[in-house]
Amino acid sequence: MKTDSFSKKRKRSALKVGKESTAVLVVDMLNDFFKPRGKMVLDGGHVLFEPIRKLIRKARSVKVPVIYVNDSHRPSLKKEDREFKKRAEHCIEGTWGAQVVDELKPQNGDVIITKRRFSGFFETDLDLTLKDLQVDTVIVMGVVTNICVRSTIHDAFFRGYKVIVPRDCVMATGEREQESSLYDIETHFGDVTTSEKVIEMMMKTR
Repeated sequence: MKTDSFSKKRKRSALKVGKESTAVLVVDMLNDFFKPRGKMVLDGGHVLFEPIRKLIRKARSVKVPVIYVNDSHRPSLKKEDREFKKRAEHCIEGTWGAQVVDELKPQNGDVIITKRRFSGFFETDLDLTLKDLQVDTVIVMGVVTNICVRSTIHDAFFRGYKVIVPRDCVMATGEREQESSLYDIETHFGDVTTSEKVIEMMMKTR
């Protein structure tokens, strides 16, 4: 996408991944968004499984924290859940649909954060968790780029975190939305790269 004159004013800095200062955020890799019986399936979303799996495997191997940020809506609040005023009911707490896909199941030592709105930071303890981990950089992966991933990235940036997004580890609701969101993230909120480059940076961590 051609860079407009406004966005050309961005500043660039070298990408860095520090073992002691970086965390991986895995956003909404849940059955309801990927599996045939899911409530709101993203077509072709399964292509994310392998690059995300490789990246989180490398993160665990170098002791970079892996944090799952999972949509989870309370069944008793369905009538009042603000998200359901715009979206079909999905990821109901305690159901199969709200579970992480088998291909990317959390392991011992991973952190689980539940959210009830698009952003992983809104009314959750994600910010507190990252501060306790002394993290200043987040690598954000998952779905969908133009809704929950983007909302989480915005809030991370607003709170002072450096944001890295591997483009092959996120997917939007369409190609236009993917390119537009990644363009805005790259020019205003963080850095867009590839999972391969992130893994290379992790291999250099000390």
